[in-house]
Amino acid sequence: MRDRVLRGYVAAEAARIALWDRLVKDETGEGVISAAIAVLIMSFLGALMWVGFRAIWGDAEANTKAQVGQIGS
Repeated sequence: MRDRVLRGYVAAEAARIALWDRLVKDETGEGVISAAIAVLIMSFLGALMWVGFRAIWGDAEANTKAQVGQIGS
């Protein structure tokens, strides 16, 4: 009789734990993942801004040299 009660208790406890794990979502590590995604997005935006800055700087430099060349001649 004792073995049946113990087996029943263990089965009920295992079912309760399994159900609890399904119902309660574990969010451990979500903040770290979100921060990593934000860092990646910001680094891509920074790289795109740097490429754009270099292109604008190159155009401005070429225009400035052309204007200085016209003034000098």
